[in-house]
Amino acid sequence: MRILAAPDKFRGTATAAEVAGAVDAAGRTVGATTRSVPMSDGGEGFLEVFGGANRTTTVTGPLGGAVEAGWRHAGRLAVIEMAQASGLALVGGAEGNDPIAASTAGTGELIVAALDAGAKRIFVGHGGSATTDGGLAALRALFPAARLKGVELVAAVDVHTAFLEAADVFGAQKGATASQVELLRRRLERLAQVYLEDHGVDVTTLPGAGAAGGLAGGLAAVGATIESGFELIADELDLASAIEESDLVVTGEGFVDEASFHGKVVGGMVDLAAEFGVPVLVVAGEVFDGVGDRCDAVSLVAEFGRERAMADTLACITEAVAARLT
Repeated sequence: MRILAAPDKFRGTATAAEVAGAVDAAGRTVGATTRSVPMSDGGEGFLEVFGGANRTTTVTGPLGGAVEAGWRHAGRLAVIEMAQASGLALVGGAEGNDPIAASTAGTGELIVAALDAGAKRIFVGHGGSATTDGGLAALRALFPAARLKGVELVAAVDVHTAFLEAADVFGAQKGATASQVELLRRRLERLAQVYLEDHGVDVTTLPGAGAAGGLAGGLAAVGATIESGFELIADELDLASAIEESDLVVTGEGFVDEASFHGKVVGGMVDLAAEFGVPVLVVAGEVFDGVGDRCDAVSLVAEFGRERAMADTLACITEAVAARLT
């Protein structure tokens, strides 16, 4: 049996690479050959999918302090994960954040570093942001936008959120109160007008422009394309060929629900594998919204109990997958 292990991370318990390793361990129990392809949907883990950081640049953090941000440069390609420079984790989560002041300046500075290194293709993973500045600080760091001429800049996203919805959808997660969400919304409305006047781009019409607090829209205003992070990765890694050569695909993430089938890894893997008639096993910490009716899914919490599923996640994954291979 040939297994393709292509999971997303289990946030807070295991990286995508660790989950793939647990699947590989299960495959070995039945003599299967496993190909590990850790995945991301454009959020956390995006950088690791492409091999991890091989450059580090000191940039402006989300609240103004200096941070050391890792990114990747290989030939003409640069890969940036905006959370490395402008992420919520850098300020200690929502409780440590100032959602009004939080800035994407550092992400813009990473793009500048990539340009200075000679990159002609720049992928920016969106996810885990502390910011709702519509990408304004990033664009200020990139000024003048003419430096992007001849460069393929891609905003890799995992949501369809509109630019003007960014504050309402994500503001509270970043520590914003109801009144701050309203202020951020008005700020995005004004910024959309500025982008239209200055760059001729109506970011309010672009699906996914609200990703990372509107960073995707800001980058689109100066020429970036907004793409599904999963589809971008699938194309770059030739995932279709890997699936076609497999007898079973094992994917998963920490929580699988209806949203997992809208731009996320699990839904993308299920759909892509269906095109080749390859069965899929979805392993998740928990399964919600009747997802089990849509695909073969196993919940670690249901199988092993919440305490063990959280404390011994990788062993549970190995046991669950091995049980279904025998």
